[in-house]
Amino acid sequence: MVLQYKPKSETIWKKYPGKDKLKLSVSKYDFRLLNEAKTKTLVPKGSYEKVMKRFRAIEFFKHKS
Repeated sequence: MVLQYKPKSETIWKKYPGKDKLKLSVSKYDFRLLNEAKTKTLVPKGSYEKVMKRFRAIEFFKHKS
């Protein structure tokens, strides 16, 4: 899965480098989650907490036996 972010005032999405490399607080950004091929949007646009909650749920069910 691919996590992307953008400042709320911009329109171009960028690949998420990590929480420690952001210049501002995560609350100042919008996040979205795409599949690995970037063909399907799994979470369209939301806060960091909302997107990461969905990311963890997908990973949990993907690895569940």
